[in-house]
Amino acid sequence: MKTTTTPKKVRASASDLFIRRLAYILVSIYAVLCVVPFLLIIGTSFSTEAVVRQTGFTLFPKGATLEAYRTIFAHGSTIGGSYVVTILLTVIGTTAGLFIIAMTGYALQRRDFPFRNAISFFIYFTSLFSAGLAPYYLLMTQTYHLKDSYLAVLLPLMMSPWLIILMKNFVKSVPHEITESGKIDGAGDFRIFAELILPMLKPALATIGLFLALGYWNEWYQSSLFLSSRVTYKPLQYNLYEAVNRVAFLKNSIASSYVTFEDFPQETLKMATAVVSTGPIILLYPFVQKYFISGITVGAVKG
Repeated sequence: MKTTTTPKKVRASASDLFIRRLAYILVSIYAVLCVVPFLLIIGTSFSTEAVVRQTGFTLFPKGATLEAYRTIFAHGSTIGGSYVVTILLTVIGTTAGLFIIAMTGYALQRRDFPFRNAISFFIYFTSLFSAGLAPYYLLMTQTYHLKDSYLAVLLPLMMSPWLIILMKNFVKSVPHEITESGKIDGAGDFRIFAELILPMLKPALATIGLFLALGYWNEWYQSSLFLSSRVTYKPLQYNLYEAVNRVAFLKNSIASSYVTFEDFPQETLKMATAVVSTGPIILLYPFVQKYFISGITVGAVKG
């Protein structure tokens, strides 16, 4: 008659417990230090401009007011349209960019793909050198005719050499035998990629998807180059950037001498702008957190 023995629990030594508790304390302190600046931004955004000028930024609003947010949402339809444009650009650009980058990274790792090393070099080369702003602007406006088009914002951010290299390094962890088994079963290249390879790339897709989404959500530079005043709804970041600049211009103009200084919530407007622009994208991170660390680690150490 067999007897089963339960494994004994190994008790941690006093030094291990001390190191573990010290690590918990240090991580907790670091987490609090990361949260405090954002709370400082929120508290300052609800304070009056005069109080901020006198006492500086604060965690707890002094003379609580919504003046900074009223200034931002003074044209509610414009801000609403900017949110819609930014969300559409983020969703479409991230989805298309993920698919293209995944296909590119997979193709560059196929052993039977000719000139894969040369193509990888050319992709990497573009991350080191560029033609400059003037040729880039002429290319987008004169050759592609994308002036005042959302495609001028959507297309340039869809791919980047660094993200392709990151995906390529991650695909190295996928055994090449999977591709060979698909070929033996009669599957084509695209079916092998879509049904066998792509489901194994979830950590990489979550990591690169987060980078793409952040890039689209925080985009303002391309908008400043290619979207003029004829475009009614501009991306959110650029719209808020223009709002801050308008307030700064009014504050320094001759007309500002006829109104009180507190009528221009310049510093609090900057804080409120940060809250409005970063708040929604923060909600995305918890959904990809479990994939993010593994994806960025695997993609960084391979190859």
